[in-house]
Amino acid sequence: MEILGIDIGGSGVKGAIVNTRTGELVSERLRIPTPQPSTPKNIAKTVKKLVNQFDYKGTVGCSFPTVIINGKATTSGNIDELWLNTQVDKLFKKKTGLPFIVYNDADLAGMAEMRMGAGKGLKGMVIMVTIGTGLGTGIFYNGRLVPNIELGRVLGKDGQPIEFYAGDKARKENKLSWEDWGKRFDFFLNHINRVFSPNYFILGGGASKKFDLYKNQITVDLPIKIAHFKNNAGIIGAAMAVEEEL
Repeated sequence: MEILGIDIGGSGVKGAIVNTRTGELVSERLRIPTPQPSTPKNIAKTVKKLVNQFDYKGTVGCSFPTVIINGKATTSGNIDELWLNTQVDKLFKKKTGLPFIVYNDADLAGMAEMRMGAGKGLKGMVIMVTIGTGLGTGIFYNGRLVPNIELGRVLGKDGQPIEFYAGDKARKENKLSWEDWGKRFDFFLNHINRVFSPNYFILGGGASKKFDLYKNQITVDLPIKIAHFKNNAGIIGAAMAVEEEL
């Protein structure tokens, strides 16, 4: 099937039409900066603008950066607080005229990697970590998703969510070198390893492409794989979710 997948992040709204059998993008990947403030009204306008650039009339898959239960945002994540309790699928359908299937972003990125990417065939517990504005996580056990587990919200040393300390936004805001930021990210990985005892980590998101710049700071004694689909994993997983629902 060829399905439009959209990935909404803290810095960009990205989309492409995906061949769900191969994981390949069969259209140009388009990106529009995430509007500020990132309110439901503003992001819905951006989603409509993105959708209108594709000649597409089917159901849209959407990767969204909050906890999503039955299409509803039950947290506000790293976007505007007005998203709390917003029925995201209905909002986007009303704005675009197309039906939407919406899931948590890291869960969908992990779905793409587990089926066709770096996680294919892996057994036991696999934790996908998407390094973006914050730290998203998708947890899989023997290939099955355990949805909406946001390990980036675990409290860190200062009592704040650990993603405020070890996410890519923190690296940029604090003007950290990749080596210095890598030590923070290593702290996160070791903490999650101690609590969950996974068999593998898969790293995705924008900062995963820079792994060579901080890999020497990573001390966690666990196999680490880099996402095969890199920053497109959310788009691909969103399209796959539609195929599952249909």
